[in-house]
Amino acid sequence: MQVDLDIEGAQVADWPRFQRASFQGRRLKRIAFALGSVAGFGLVLAFFIGVFSPQSLWPVLLVSQGAGLLVLAAGVQSAWWVTQWRSRTLLPAVDNLPIENQAVDNLGWYERLLDRIGTRSVGLLKQIGAPALWLAGWAVLALLGLEQAWDLQLPAAALGVSASVGAVLSLLLAFGLLVFERQLAQQSPVEWPEAPPLAQLTRVAIIVLVLGALCLLFSTETSLWPLRLAVLMGLLPGLVAAELLLRAVLSLFIPRRDTLEPTLLGRSVIADLLRWPPQPLLALQHELHNRFGIDLRQIWAFSYMRRAFLPVLALVSLVGWLLTGVHEVPLQGRGIYERFGKPVEVFGPGLHVALPWPWGRVLNIENGVVHELATSVTDSRTVTEAEPAEGPAPAVANRLWDASHVNDKSQVIASRRADQQSFQIVNMDVRFVYRIGLTDAAALAATYNSADVPTLIRSTASRILVHEFASRTLDGLLGADRVSLAEEIGRAVQADLQSLDSGVEILATVVEAIHPPAGAANAYHGVQAAQIGAQALIARERGAAAEQTNQAQLQASIAHDQATATAEEINASAQAADLRFNADRKAYATAGHAFVLEHYLSQLSQGLGNAQLLILDHRLGGGSNAPTIDLRTFTLPADPASPRNPVPPGAAH
Repeated sequence: MQVDLDIEGAQVADWPRFQRASFQGRRLKRIAFALGSVAGFGLVLAFFIGVFSPQSLWPVLLVSQGAGLLVLAAGVQSAWWVTQWRSRTLLPAVDNLPIENQAVDNLGWYERLLDRIGTRSVGLLKQIGAPALWLAGWAVLALLGLEQAWDLQLPAAALGVSASVGAVLSLLLAFGLLVFERQLAQQSPVEWPEAPPLAQLTRVAIIVLVLGALCLLFSTETSLWPLRLAVLMGLLPGLVAAELLLRAVLSLFIPRRDTLEPTLLGRSVIADLLRWPPQPLLALQHELHNRFGIDLRQIWAFSYMRRAFLPVLALVSLVGWLLTGVHEVPLQGRGIYERFGKPVEVFGPGLHVALPWPWGRVLNIENGVVHELATSVTDSRTVTEAEPAEGPAPAVANRLWDASHVNDKSQVIASRRADQQSFQIVNMDVRFVYRIGLTDAAALAATYNSADVPTLIRSTASRILVHEFASRTLDGLLGADRVSLAEEIGRAVQADLQSLDSGVEILATVVEAIHPPAGAANAYHGVQAAQIGAQALIARERGAAAEQTNQAQLQASIAHDQATATAEEINASAQAADLRFNADRKAYATAGHAFVLEHYLSQLSQGLGNAQLLILDHRLGGGSNAPTIDLRTFTLPADPASPRNPVPPGAAH
């Protein structure tokens, strides 16, 4: 319950949470500083690792763990603001001193820093409040870090010894937070009302640290789940940070009074659900009852729903299992219905009712979908990126003879050189356009007679191409035989596929390109290389001219910027001196001789900081004899002509 000083101002000194507020504030300050330092170091380290190795697990892991620590630091600092208010409230009742003066005298460097930053814009902070600004800042920093590190396409990689070291450090930090969480859980709400919400936020950081350690321990070159878990575990601190940001924004609409005890802004309903056994409905019920006075236990509808939950769940499960027998076949597909593992019927597009799983199932198969297949085998792991419509042509569109083509396949053809039989090797790109047959028998054959239809077509086509090109010459391929070549290859491949009962129809055979022998390719390569060399030389000279121009512009810009910076520094120094003089003048006008004396003592302490002083009491020697100061220095005997031998001064009285 919040305390109103206008009503209960004289009783707060007897309450335990006000008596322990000073101790709690010092402890929370140290913990907030430690958490912020560790989280900041982790985020900076993640940034540098992400620059040099963006596909590594470390940036995502460090950002997720840093976000968990930032959320906890936000909650700790929010609780620190509450303890500071209680400490300032308790001071008048204990020391009988004004609140303002006592607060200023007891502030440490951390409090002075926050007070200086928090009171920079007095008018704005009176409307918003420093706790809300700090809480929103921590939440925004955590959300920005998680947004930058979100990537579910990271490749798997082994981390080596660094993974074990990182896992050990994560577990050690999690153990330290676990000790802190246990201490908070044992605190009495009477002595520390903010301890239970802080314990829940600590569990968020512990869960993230433990999950991060598991990701490091199980990361290998073939395991992808540690990377996905490292990315997805950032959802928990992200949701908590989003809730804290929402609370900071909504706190702007809550009226504030200096005499009313503030509430803890850094608390989370999502973090409160992290308890065992999980009771989300009970937590929601308590939240509604405490905040809005709504008791769901008095509503008969909810009681009836609790009693009917298990029967309704069983009925829904039964209906869901029966619905597995309803199958939807898309318009461009067909379905082969298997009853107890035996194909019975081929379903067309639409809805069909059959036995539920596992007694009956439907295998999807294509219905008239046309595919294009190249005879060469390409690397399926190669990622193809879409080229812009207005940009240059992609590399696969290069049909020059001296270029390397991915879809080309080498073939041996007959040749004649100097009235002697020989052979040559040519590269060609032959493509097949096919589909699964439209009949039910073709659908069954394509499903059960072959495990991989594209591999079957490619292997059959490779055997046919070797047989077809072995009896042809280069002149025939580049001339009249090229027209009938595609038709003959298509018929031969279709005949072999029908003999294998594959259920595949070859719709068209396309010969994309046939490359001549290496001699012709090399001759053309010389012409192309000369043209490319000339263009490269022109581009190089243009680049050199542009570089010199940009260098001159850079030097001019640097000189101008240096002059501007020097002028700004001189102006800033003058303004600072003017402000310092005005401040001293106002201080003298306000404090008078006290300010002059304080300023004199400050300058005197700075000037005599490293001096060796001898302080004499005027009472030495009695009331009539004045003290004697002997200023002579005694050194070892030395050469009188030596410049290092000083002349001893006389004595002064």
